[in-house]
Amino acid sequence: MMTHLLKTLLLAVVLVVVGGCGSGPAPDAGKNEGTPPLGDRALTIAWAEWVPSRVLKEMADEWGKNNNVEIRTAFYQWPKYQEKVYAAFASKSAAYDIIVGDSQWLGKGAVEGHYLELTDFLKKENLTADIEPAALRAFCEYPPYSEQYYAAPCEMDACGWAYRKDLFEDAKEKEAFKGKYNRELAVPKTWQELRDIAEFFTRPDQKLYGVAMFTDCGQYDAVTMGFEQVMWAWGAAYCDKDFKVEGVLNSKKGVEALEFYKELATKFMPPDSGNYYHRECLNAYMSGQVAMMTNFFALMPPLTDAKQCKYAAQTGYFAMPAGPGGEAFASLGGQGMSVSRYAQPRKQELAKKFIKWFLQTDNQKKWASHCGCFSASVSAYKDLSVRGAAPFNTAFTDSLPLLRDFYNTPEYAELLESCQKHWNAAIIGKETPKEAMDAIAKEHTEILKKAGALK
Repeated sequence: MMTHLLKTLLLAVVLVVVGGCGSGPAPDAGKNEGTPPLGDRALTIAWAEWVPSRVLKEMADEWGKNNNVEIRTAFYQWPKYQEKVYAAFASKSAAYDIIVGDSQWLGKGAVEGHYLELTDFLKKENLTADIEPAALRAFCEYPPYSEQYYAAPCEMDACGWAYRKDLFEDAKEKEAFKGKYNRELAVPKTWQELRDIAEFFTRPDQKLYGVAMFTDCGQYDAVTMGFEQVMWAWGAAYCDKDFKVEGVLNSKKGVEALEFYKELATKFMPPDSGNYYHRECLNAYMSGQVAMMTNFFALMPPLTDAKQCKYAAQTGYFAMPAGPGGEAFASLGGQGMSVSRYAQPRKQELAKKFIKWFLQTDNQKKWASHCGCFSASVSAYKDLSVRGAAPFNTAFTDSLPLLRDFYNTPEYAELLESCQKHWNAAIIGKETPKEAMDAIAKEHTEILKKAGALK
């Protein structure tokens, strides 16, 4: 994260999301609960500036009107958001009452005491029963499998794919593809099929390439979010249940996965594409440079807007393909809604009331009816009207069973920096895939030992 997700992206690119899919119906703010005044009736929500935060503000404003609460917002550009929140953590500031934080912040927020524990509240109100298990683990629970909760899910997200149906469904293209690969040109079900399609559509003389994927090392978690889902599909992992890294991350399967990812990135992407993330992938697709593009679904709404993307009517979507063993995985993105421990007690109670209202099934359906807003409610995403709210919603729903996330321990930033550095180095040729995997395994082992997670 969407991890989940921070997803460093220029504000101008995020703002274009508002043009796609429409805004959905107005939210229902519910009725006043009849509670007595709590003094200061203002509630401040901190998040990044993008369409989901604006929809949250719209819903919160309506709830506030019916509950005599003024909603204030502190929305920042993505590159600045973590900096602002972490500064508030460091100073124990009460500036924010609700923080919509990245999934990877959860361990830091819990262990260092920045987030209010919500376990009793969520269980008492029965608010965990309808939450997608992957979201509950990634956005809410720390330590893992402890059933201790420090957040409620807000924006769910997943990595998926967009593709040009005008190319895939062209009769001449289909005939040529079948002649070369002895199978039909269709949405890939495996990474090998995706690789063949990428190869087929890579035509430098026509300025057309097969794929746009995450490769960058400088933009927060770019190459990590892209490669980890291939690593998992090949049968490798960051570590085992005891946090052992050596022989797990840098196993033969892990190295082979990175070799495969490097081939895709170096042979079938546009030239000079070693710095791709959200913005670059969107631009490559919308400019007609690539036949397929990966991205987080929450950032795909521009692809639905004909004013921004000339392929809007010809764009299809699919979930992550499977690896050699038949398993598929997708990087989890999105953010959870936490209550600041530094907020005044009366504001903490107001925050809980809003979270309770927001997680009601009807409100989750309305949330998910907005293009680019995804719910963690099982009931909401099973609703056919929600599935039809945006053209990529079915592919998103198909991705839910595939979700995995990066570490959410307090040391996640050090672990992430190691992955970013070495996986990008492998892609651009500064290290071999084996050298990169070995280096990360060594560094992760040292980090986890220092943290006391690995004995």
